[in-house]
Amino acid sequence: MIAIHQKDKSFSDNWIKYCNKNDIKYKIVNCYDDDIIKQLADCDGLLWHWNQNNSDAANFARQLIYSLEHKGTKVFPNSKTVWHYDDKLGQKYLLEALALPLIPTNVFYNKNTALEWAKKTNYPVVFKLSRGAGSMNVMLAHNYGQVQKIITKCFGKGWKDQNRIHALKERVWSFRRDKSLKSFFNIGRGIVRFVLPHPTHRVPRVEHNYAYFQEFIPNNDCDIRVIVIGQRAFAIKRMVREGDFRASGSGFIVYDRAEIPIECVRMSFEAAKTLETQSVALDFVFKDGLPLIVEISYAFLQSVYLKCPGYWDHELNWHDGSFLPEDFIMEDFFKQLEAT
Repeated sequence: MIAIHQKDKSFSDNWIKYCNKNDIKYKIVNCYDDDIIKQLADCDGLLWHWNQNNSDAANFARQLIYSLEHKGTKVFPNSKTVWHYDDKLGQKYLLEALALPLIPTNVFYNKNTALEWAKKTNYPVVFKLSRGAGSMNVMLAHNYGQVQKIITKCFGKGWKDQNRIHALKERVWSFRRDKSLKSFFNIGRGIVRFVLPHPTHRVPRVEHNYAYFQEFIPNNDCDIRVIVIGQRAFAIKRMVREGDFRASGSGFIVYDRAEIPIECVRMSFEAAKTLETQSVALDFVFKDGLPLIVEISYAFLQSVYLKCPGYWDHELNWHDGSFLPEDFIMEDFFKQLEAT
């Protein structure tokens, strides 16, 4: 018996279809219920796709996962897959500790130390908050004056991790890009959310008392995102939008296999093995022709990858044809269950 936390437009949609198709016994649970441990008493595993946009889940998801692992219950995502999710501070230390090729990254927990570094560093630099996806909470600072203001705010009133202005601008950008009726109505929804934020966003978390900077790597008109699930990898090329330096969230995606450097795929398999993750998405940019990791994540917007023409196996053999990433997750999950 496995348990699935059901949420519309998440991995759970296809997990449930996979179980029904393959006559796998499952039940729907609610991980937010007070008696969730009791609900899982007769289950061998739990699958729960939660994301960084849900602050309620972020409050306790990791704790629930750790607790179930101690009990012996198999979980997706497990702790090694998810503890560093939406946590760029954690990712910095993890990737450096494992000698994985992270973009040069600096983190400061003292204002004066940060300012001394800012006086000596090369510009521009990329400032980020530890939390945020889709280019949210990311900005380019061109000189010491700009960085000084950023650092002062970091060690002062801090930064809200939810930026409703950014979210509304992204909806406007999507309409300019797509010119579709759906994207037009999404602007209206964005205006509503700007005035009446979703309940999980009404009390934004304030990030403060740290300053996180990454080296700016020029001459990158795209990034490469590779997702590794077990012994399979698939990838896309994300182009930056005009007048910007960020590829994440642009919506300009290239699916052609020939546009994906095989070195990024090889490095992704090696990183996934080192990280011991069930699922990992790695974003790469290039410096002097060498790929460097920008950040990592366990989750991804699955609808984007339906257009991928195929995937690589761990020996870098190409397998042509459509696939469902959620099926890969389920196949690996049941192998883990069978092994125990």
